[in-house]
Amino acid sequence: MSQWSQVQQLEIKFLEQVDQFYDDNFPMEIRHLLAQWIESQDWEAASNNEAMATILLQNLLIQVDDQLDKVSQEKNLLLIHNLKRTRKLLQGKYQGNPMHIAVIISNCLREERRILAAASMPVQGPLEKSLQNSVVSERQRNVEHKVSAIKTSAQVFCCPVSYVHSHDFHTHNTAIQNDKNSALIKQEMLALQAMLNTLDYKRKEVLSKIGRVIHEIDMLMSNMLTEELLDWKRRQQIACIGGPLHGGLDQLQNCFTLLAESLFQVRRQLEKLDELLTRLTYDGDPIPVQRPQLLEKVNFLLYNLFRNSFVVERQPCMPTHPQRPMVLKTLIQFTVKLRLLIKLPELNYQIRVKCNVLHSNRRFVLCGTHVKAMNMDESANGSLSVEFRHLQPKEMKSSAGSKGNEGPHMVTEELHSISFETQVCLYGLTINLETSSLPVVMISNVSQLPNAWASIIWYNLSTNDPQNLSFFNNPPAATLSQLLEVLSWQFSSYVGRGLNSEQLNMLAEKLMGQQVSYSDYQLSWAKFCKEHLPGKSFTFWVWLEAILDLIKKHILPLWIDGYVMGFVSKEKERILLKDKTPGTFLLRFSESNLGGITFTWVDQLENGEVTFHSVEPYNKGRLAALPFADILRDYKVIMADNVPENPLKYLYPDIPKDKAFGKHYSCQPNEVSKPSDGGVKGYVPSVFIPVSKILNDSTEPHSPSDLLPMSPSVYAVLREHLSPTAIETALSSPYSTD
Repeated sequence: MSQWSQVQQLEIKFLEQVDQFYDDNFPMEIRHLLAQWIESQDWEAASNNEAMATILLQNLLIQVDDQLDKVSQEKNLLLIHNLKRTRKLLQGKYQGNPMHIAVIISNCLREERRILAAASMPVQGPLEKSLQNSVVSERQRNVEHKVSAIKTSAQVFCCPVSYVHSHDFHTHNTAIQNDKNSALIKQEMLALQAMLNTLDYKRKEVLSKIGRVIHEIDMLMSNMLTEELLDWKRRQQIACIGGPLHGGLDQLQNCFTLLAESLFQVRRQLEKLDELLTRLTYDGDPIPVQRPQLLEKVNFLLYNLFRNSFVVERQPCMPTHPQRPMVLKTLIQFTVKLRLLIKLPELNYQIRVKCNVLHSNRRFVLCGTHVKAMNMDESANGSLSVEFRHLQPKEMKSSAGSKGNEGPHMVTEELHSISFETQVCLYGLTINLETSSLPVVMISNVSQLPNAWASIIWYNLSTNDPQNLSFFNNPPAATLSQLLEVLSWQFSSYVGRGLNSEQLNMLAEKLMGQQVSYSDYQLSWAKFCKEHLPGKSFTFWVWLEAILDLIKKHILPLWIDGYVMGFVSKEKERILLKDKTPGTFLLRFSESNLGGITFTWVDQLENGEVTFHSVEPYNKGRLAALPFADILRDYKVIMADNVPENPLKYLYPDIPKDKAFGKHYSCQPNEVSKPSDGGVKGYVPSVFIPVSKILNDSTEPHSPSDLLPMSPSVYAVLREHLSPTAIETALSSPYSTD
């Protein structure tokens, strides 16, 4: 079943998450129509290879053309129109930058895998539960309801002129002055007083209504709307470190925009009241007294509303490392997107945003276009936004001519921030706006990226403060239960499948060194990223990051299928295997070798004794030579004088090996060929076969195993011409205990 078919079978709450990352940059319609073809291409590799990306873009346009031909025959006018529009959009937007579309599609496919993984793992951690609190959703609905009510109230104000025209007042006043009849004068004065009383009442009533609306807007902004915005920013923090996708910005934009329109409507009403004073005023007129105070309050609320509406919609990220936002490498381009949540047509192309770097010890400048205008054209939903795509941080040398502190920890724990400033001029108001990205880590070498990413994880896990650049002067401890949840997110976001409770338990034991309840356990930053594991020359995070890299580059399909148990101790693996059928095996990550994976199988001796065998871990160097699925298929063991055989029969608990891994084999098993068969230019065909030799004498020391470039036919020739002892000497590669 294709990945897209699996996505379509998800529950509605997960489908809503999928809907969030498909827009005009890459329409879902194209994803649906070209599902199988899209999934068969290597978009991630193309995102770092311009030539490959160019070819893929051209092939994508050809695929769209083929779909156009099909729907043209079916005379589906709507689909024809949409496909023509999409083709024009794709070609126009990405022809000059084909790597950008490769990055977008790669990200979409990765997010789909992450959501599929989340859907298959029903257990939620404390962080995710807190983000999905029903109280938050209820508050959001209340905010939207109140904003709509306020907008309606602001629209129904009536100007007092409609109640009493100044012309009528002056007519009665003139009649009193011209009329000599005292009875008529008295009658006119009574009418004039009644009219003045009505005018005074209506003016006070309108001012009171305006005051109530202003108070309601003030309360809404100070309480519910502020909480909604802070919750969105927290959800963005969590999403940046692999957590659930964050939504709600469009709803916030709707609320901010309606409130801005309401405040400007109130402001216009207050201006009309000012006009009335030039036509008619009187002793005790409430307008001169109350209007300045109300206008000052409206302007203050508009200032705060605009200030809070200027947000970083997408945090700084290098397109080459989409799963590692907020880690920026010097002289490498990064992207960042800003958004104004107040969407008014009058502001389109009128707001120019400038960005700078806020620094601590080291100083940086941004190369590239760092001033751009916000507009509604680049956004799929027409929001007022701006995206900087070609910024590069460049470090400024100190006065002594050397760079800042380049220590391995100081660099990756030193936080910086990208700041943005702009000015809004609207209806006589001038408002200066500022906002900043979440803290970023600047690196000068890609080898610093793992530790830099650890800093980003720890910061966003531990604090809601968006601008604590001195955080690592005294980093707080983190709750282990929350950290384990974030570690699972690293696997779901980076390699498409999160960790289950058993795997997390193993990591908890790795971090704590003992098996205890970890619900409230506090883990220090040093324990996570700076102190070496007991008896090892590396930290916990370096060990885990190497495993992520191994999965990503060499065993990704096996991991996504759930066939790699991975995180299980040697003691636990023996408990799991001891009662299983001989030949049952499991796959686990090495605890002593960085980025290593091994397999252990259970066997039974003639006397009934159960034994366990673990091969020396395979690392990325050996897996680059031979796919891991092929290793499992072709693996051979030589025991004394026996013919080599594959001891791996069933993947734990009882899945036949070929059923589990068959679809991942790169080719069919090589049949034994005779030397006389010949090969290319007369050579005997050769293949790589992983071979181990297990000695009966358990006291004999073990030596490392190796992959031997030996074909079955060559081995058959050796059997004919060499003694078993000579073969044993040549093939000595016993298992290790890791």
